[in-house]
Amino acid sequence: GSLVAAVLAHSGRLDKEDLGTRIGRLSRRGEVCNMINKKYDEFLPSMQSAEDLVAQVDGLSSNIDLLRAGIENEVQQNLNVAVAEFTELKQQLERDTLVLSVLKKLQEFDIAMKEYNTALLEKKYVTAAQQLEKARSNLKMLESRKDFELKILKALGRELTVQTQNMLYHLGEEWQKLAVWKFPPSKDSSSLESVVHSELHLRTVPLKEEDIAGPPVAAVLQAFAVLGELHTKLKIFGQLLLKYILKPLILYQSLQPCTEEQSDVFILRFKSKEPSLDDSSPMEVFDKIKLIFEVLHKYLLNVPLEQPLEDQKERRVILTELLGDMIWEELSDCLIQNCLVNSIPTNSSQLKQYIEVIKSTEEFEKALKDMQFLKGDTTELLKYARNVNSHFANKKCQDVIVAARNLMTSEIHNTVKITPDSGVALPGLPDPRAGHHLKMQKASNLVRSDVVNLENETKLSQYTFSLPTCRISASVEKLMELAYQTLLEATTSTEQCCIQLFYSVRNIFQLFYDVVPTYHKENLQKLPQLAAIHHNNCMYIAHHLLTLGHQFRYHLSSILCDGAATFVDLVPGFRRLGTECFLAQMRVQKGEILERLSSARNFSNMDDEENYCAANKAIRQFFFQLKRLGKVWQDVLPVNVYCKAMGTLLNTALSEIVTRIAALEDISAEDTDRLYSLCRIMVEEGPQVFTPLPEDNKNKKYQEEVPVYVQKWMRFKELMIILQANLQEIVDQWADGKGPLAAEFTAAEVKSLIRALFQNTERRAAALAKIK
Repeated sequence: GSLVAAVLAHSGRLDKEDLGTRIGRLSRRGEVCNMINKKYDEFLPSMQSAEDLVAQVDGLSSNIDLLRAGIENEVQQNLNVAVAEFTELKQQLERDTLVLSVLKKLQEFDIAMKEYNTALLEKKYVTAAQQLEKARSNLKMLESRKDFELKILKALGRELTVQTQNMLYHLGEEWQKLAVWKFPPSKDSSSLESVVHSELHLRTVPLKEEDIAGPPVAAVLQAFAVLGELHTKLKIFGQLLLKYILKPLILYQSLQPCTEEQSDVFILRFKSKEPSLDDSSPMEVFDKIKLIFEVLHKYLLNVPLEQPLEDQKERRVILTELLGDMIWEELSDCLIQNCLVNSIPTNSSQLKQYIEVIKSTEEFEKALKDMQFLKGDTTELLKYARNVNSHFANKKCQDVIVAARNLMTSEIHNTVKITPDSGVALPGLPDPRAGHHLKMQKASNLVRSDVVNLENETKLSQYTFSLPTCRISASVEKLMELAYQTLLEATTSTEQCCIQLFYSVRNIFQLFYDVVPTYHKENLQKLPQLAAIHHNNCMYIAHHLLTLGHQFRYHLSSILCDGAATFVDLVPGFRRLGTECFLAQMRVQKGEILERLSSARNFSNMDDEENYCAANKAIRQFFFQLKRLGKVWQDVLPVNVYCKAMGTLLNTALSEIVTRIAALEDISAEDTDRLYSLCRIMVEEGPQVFTPLPEDNKNKKYQEEVPVYVQKWMRFKELMIILQANLQEIVDQWADGKGPLAAEFTAAEVKSLIRALFQNTERRAAALAKIK
């Protein structure tokens, strides 16, 4: 009531609705206070229980501390003492165990060495070898203990080494008795004479193994296998076998093996028969090699051996297979290089006969496989024999290139004469399109008779496209025959061989292009005749290359028939090769001509006897050189080439003389007469150098055609006319620039000559005025 009164007093007014709201809030606050009091009454017992529990924990913690202190002070010390004693006892036990195992291994080593000595004395080599290996195994185990070292181990190791070598020595002695090699004292062990006197003695196996005097071969080889020396012994034996027996039988066809069997030894000897001209066939070589392997298999290597290593699955050692692995690669290489290579056919017609060689190779390898010298897979020897087509192509191509190169490096000056009728003698090739030709022929029969024939009745000469008569090297003719024969053989070969042979022929010509100019370079530069022959050789080859591919195109492989079978692309190169060589020789000759004419003292002051003699000598030397060239080129160069060459050289001399005389500023009357006499020598002697044919009466027409081959001939003749003519005759020759003189000389040149030949007069001035 007081709270309400206070609120009312504070607010100054009394509102019935607000009063109800405030009373409700106060009622709820009273409920909360009651609930808190209830919860507090419930919490007091829980709090009391917790305080009791804390008191108990504190007591337990005090007890634990007391217990821990007791353990650390009393129990821990006793425990450490016990652990130390246990560790010491454990280490002592390990040492005792190690010492015991070492002593056991030493005992086993000692027992093994004693048993070894006993077995060696009784020549029980396998047992002795096994005991040695057992002793070696024990010693290795002792040496592997890094934390345990004994000085005695070094002594034991030395003893084991000594006894091993002793064992190997005894085994070696026995092995030498089983396989005895006897060689002559000759130093050259690979010669035929030395091999003939060589022998191999194989001791046959005794019937009774207890025969101490001669242990069986199996015991010796098994002992080697146990000691790990079998591979070494067989390798040495295999090398001797290759060097003194197998390879000589392959290399010397006259060498034959001979066998002799006695009671306790088998002897292998050799004899030499008369060698045949042909190489021994592979069949004969295979038979001889097979005989040797049969002897080895029967008397030496056909013994069972056990693999000494226990962890290997295959415990049996096959001696023949082991020896075969060591020598087969070298033996097969020797058979291929010295037997099968020589048996490869050189002609495609012989390829069918080579089947016998392949069959013989298969039988040879089968025999070796039956004796277990070879494994079951195919070897390189049989692969080589079966791949005969490839080898034939390679050999044929190699032979062709070698033959071609020999021809290229032979002498050029050995020549043969080529005429338009000359040709390479080859059997006729069948027409691959004969059927097509017959169809065309039948179709032509259906053409109407009234069809006009547009073909020109004038026929070309059969020699229109022939090579002119000349001389070429005999080696080049043989080279071209080689090319034709190779292509002819390609037409009957397999596709791969055909392609290889075709490109070998192309290689022949490419080789010629590279080899001949280099190999004969010095002679081609110095000797005019060889330069001319080389020119003809190149033109001869180019002439045949034009049609060579076309002749064989439809007879070669289908791949080549599509347009690849051609040699036309080589033609420009060969023509250029021949032309450049001959032009280089022409330049040399031109240089010598100009050098000789340079001693003529410019043809000036011919009234001086010394100058006239020098000029006369220069001209005589020039003609001597030209006639000497004519002799070496005569009957060598084609007629047209000969005439062009001689005409060019003569033209060089005439042009030089005209230039020198036209350059003179003053020519006296005596000079004029002597210059004319020199020019007359040129005109009289010049035609005489045109002698392309050996028969003099046939050269006349070429000597009459000098103006055709000598460009400056008419100019030189006009110069001679000027030297002997008067002013009026010169003016008439000029004919207002339309005469023959105007055709060869310019107005300035004619005026210069007139001024040099005639004195300065009115008549000369009038003549000069007309030259324009």
